[in-house]
Amino acid sequence: MAAGSETFRSTILNSSSHAEREDTSLPWPHPPRSWCRSGKSRSSIMAQSHSGPRAGASRAKRGGGGGGHKKPAADRAEAGEAVAGGGERIAKVLARAGICSRREAERWIAEGRITLNGVRLASPAVNVAPTDTVEVDGKALPAAEPARLWRFHKAKGLVTTHRDPEGRPTVFNRIPAALGRVISVGRLDINTEGLLLLTNDGALARMLELPSTGWLRRYRVRAHGRLTQADLDRLKGGISVDGVHYGPIEAQIDRQQGGNVWMTIALREGKNREIKRVLEHLDVAVNRLIRVSFGPFMLGDLAAGAIEEVKPRVLRDQLGEKAILEAGIELPRPQKEERGRAGGERTSREAAAPAAPKPKRTKPMRARRTEAGNFAGGPGRKPKGGR
Repeated sequence: MAAGSETFRSTILNSSSHAEREDTSLPWPHPPRSWCRSGKSRSSIMAQSHSGPRAGASRAKRGGGGGGHKKPAADRAEAGEAVAGGGERIAKVLARAGICSRREAERWIAEGRITLNGVRLASPAVNVAPTDTVEVDGKALPAAEPARLWRFHKAKGLVTTHRDPEGRPTVFNRIPAALGRVISVGRLDINTEGLLLLTNDGALARMLELPSTGWLRRYRVRAHGRLTQADLDRLKGGISVDGVHYGPIEAQIDRQQGGNVWMTIALREGKNREIKRVLEHLDVAVNRLIRVSFGPFMLGDLAAGAIEEVKPRVLRDQLGEKAILEAGIELPRPQKEERGRAGGERTSREAAAPAAPKPKRTKPMRARRTEAGNFAGGPGRKPKGGR
């Protein structure tokens, strides 16, 4: 456990050692080291789910009276049947457009707000082809934009929802309107602060939320009460609380501060109020919870309320090409690559090649004094004021 503890105490965030007194800054008990050894996802992402042509063909043959003719896509959509021949599920298309999550899309379909080729949908079990026309509340679906990801430092007191029935301030009230409609990758409770990832792409959000990505979510936790490292070590194999099973949890005591204990906790899933419920089961009460990292993405020195976009190249490197293709995510082309194609700049491979030697200057240089005392550039010339 000693080696594991040392690894767990490390953090990539810039900070200094803190005194034992309480303050309002993020409490880092140890000098920073890298928490994230590998930036790559270790998981395979769920493949796209769609109906194949075989299923459609077999249904057509069994139709009898249809004479082998398939229903028009609009008629099949109205009947709630999946359109054969590939395409993507309607909920996925809506989520990728960044206007809602998949769950919200299914609710909108049930409310009769979605039409496909002019026909109101009755079921989300419908595939959409690129040539189909999807409308939401009578308005055409906006063209899908490249996926983008932002780091947002959520402050305490904000709820992670677009509309709060109680009228409380939300995360989305605090971000610039110029970003357009974005959704969160998972949620943070109203009293939880720290790193919240935001994206304009539902498929990207879904991919990052899956526990199968293998990415750790790390938190700094302050709780009232006392416990031992042995108590926390029991969480390594997972634990069940009130009939709910929670997966393996890594936890390390950092210091005892009066009646409070500071801990660093990491987990790979994000069940509702997981940390608070597990620690309550250990007879301590959480009174401060700060998420400091989500996989390779760190809170760092991002100020409370600030938002910063993850560069497309960084996002591509962290996700990996295979996962991006499997999830059907389109990322923006790096700016350098765009400028290079448009303005004739060298590619990254060309830029890495050794530079050609510079040609010798042919322009006459200013006269300079030689070792003999004369000025170069003409025989017998003397410096100004010389004899």
